[in-house]
Formats: sequence, C-alpha cells, structure tokens
Amino acid sequence: MFPWYCETVKNVTVSVPDEVYRQARIRAAEGGTSVSALVAQYLRSLAEPDVEFRRLADLQDRVIAEIHSFSAGDRLDREAVHERAVR
Repeated sequence: MFPWYCETVKNVTVSVPDEVYRQARIRAAEGGTSVSALVAQYLRSLAEPDVEFRRLADLQDRVIAEIHSFSAGDRLDREAVHERAVR
C-alpha cells in the first residue's frame, strides 16, 4: 500500500519544548494515532512536496464546484461596499 512500509526505518530523536510535545500528544490522540506517526507523516510530506499541491488543488476544485453561479455584474457598487464595511 505505502512504499515506505517496505523500506528500513530509522529512529530519529527530536527535542521540543514541553508545551509543543503536550500539544502534539493531544493532536495525535484526537487523530487516533501517535506522536511518532505524526512526525513520520510530516517528514514523508517533505519528501513528497507534490502531495500538498494535490491536496490544495483538490480543495480548490471542491470550492469551485460549490460556486453555482457568479456574475461580475452582481458586484456591489462603491457606495454599497462602504455601507457594508465593519465600523
């Protein structure tokens, strides 16, 4: 399934502040995984930069698919924009 499972693995020692480790443990627990698996996934993502690009391209495609109609003529005029401004 994943080619990296067939490779030998290396142990890596990483030093992080206590709060970073605590947050990583929380994030790992929320995802049902381990801190080690989170770090391994991150390092794999560095080795495959196109994975992030594909993820963002997929997100863009989903957002575009949700836009059912758009017309530049539907824009607000300058006065309407300024009326809607947060004051």
